[in-house]
Amino acid sequence: MLKKALVTGSAVGIGRAIALELASRGFDVAFHYNRSAEAANQACQEAATQGVKAIALQADVTKPKQAQFLVKSTAEQLGGLSVVINNVGNYLSNPTSQTSVEEWHSVIDSNLNTTFYVTSAAIPHLKSAGWGRIVNTGAASAHNVTARGTNTAYIIAKTGIIIYTKSLAKELIKDNITANVISPGIAENSFEYDDDWQEALPVLPAKRPATLSEIANAACFFISTEADYITGQVLEVAGGWSL
Repeated sequence: MLKKALVTGSAVGIGRAIALELASRGFDVAFHYNRSAEAANQACQEAATQGVKAIALQADVTKPKQAQFLVKSTAEQLGGLSVVINNVGNYLSNPTSQTSVEEWHSVIDSNLNTTFYVTSAAIPHLKSAGWGRIVNTGAASAHNVTARGTNTAYIIAKTGIIIYTKSLAKELIKDNITANVISPGIAENSFEYDDDWQEALPVLPAKRPATLSEIANAACFFISTEADYITGQVLEVAGGWSL
């Protein structure tokens, strides 16, 4: 099994946690960043202590050609590509009717379009590897088609990711490639949460945010051989958010 992975948006936060967890499981990893070069290089150094190859690659994946170049560079430098985790995406909290055209495009581009650009470029490499894993990042409750107050564009993008992932799952299963979605809610690094602000927590049955490790482990489950027969699924890591 070829153990070569690309994690977008992996200089910090959830993406970094996933990439480091993959490194601990023996995967060579490409850490992608747009502006956070120093953080990406530090993450690479940490991953390398696991005895794997780790590289840092810059790209603005909202631009198709840069996304394609990122995937191409990953495959060339790691010696192939079998796992793609899409973790890039801006958040917007704004009343729906007050969302500007620029804000709308920014959210759709950074979440939905980046996932499409990177994954489309990666699929031929996953087919060449003989097996593959695609893990995309949704959002808690994005599968529920209901009205939103302030994050309409964001949820539309995440719901689109779910539909896109399910479509890929059905198409690519014949190629030994699975495609699944992890959907975090409030995490320990979320802007909604800090040690002095508890207002968001009562809506969570778990009464606490997710740790980055918990989200990373969910992603790595889909990548593991234990999940060979699981595809097209959405796994919420949200402490009961949607219950």
